[in-house]
Amino acid sequence: MKVYEQLAQSLQARINCERSGNTEWHVRHSEAIESACKEYLPSGSGFDCGTRFDFDKSTPNRLVLNTDFHHMDEHGGYDGWTEHQVIVTPSLVFRFDVRVTGRDRNDIKEYIASEFECALNSDMRET
Repeated sequence: MKVYEQLAQSLQARINCERSGNTEWHVRHSEAIESACKEYLPSGSGFDCGTRFDFDKSTPNRLVLNTDFHHMDEHGGYDGWTEHQVIVTPSLVFRFDVRVTGRDRNDIKEYIASEFECALNSDMRET
């Protein structure tokens, strides 16, 4: 199963548990989503704060991920941050589309989209 599929399915399961009042499994699905984000989505190498799943803005057909990027200057020193939302929606042609919001400092949004596309399309490891 692909990472984006697991996130969407776990979110739908979490919503179902919330509607039915199943608090135990609601927590388990929330933890599974957070764990998948921590394990599979960009962290480090500029994504120094990792990736956070936005439970309030996400739906099974629209995943919203929050990340920050730590920029470097031409001398290799850190020189500031930009904040971004990565919005993942279904695509009839390419499985999913990725849109990145926030400031496009140093054309970073294209790089962020590419990193997330690769991570979201990777296979989950069997447990």
